[in-house]
Amino acid sequence: MSFESDLKRMEEITELLRKDDTGLEESIKLYEEASALGRKLTKTLTEIRRKVEMVTSEDEAELATESVEEEEE
Repeated sequence: MSFESDLKRMEEITELLRKDDTGLEESIKLYEEASALGRKLTKTLTEIRRKVEMVTSEDEAELATESVEEEEE
């Protein structure tokens, strides 16, 4: 699955977990799936951040990284 499809699935799971008619067993399965997706998405974002840092290097000898501030909720 692509990052975008994983993110879309995470949104679907969130909506399903918000519904009152989702049973306990189903909720647990959805939560487990969401946890695994969360780890996968975080890993992908970490890899992307590393690539961006490499691309933004000012020259071959010195790697310049730009601070990427995380959004606070």
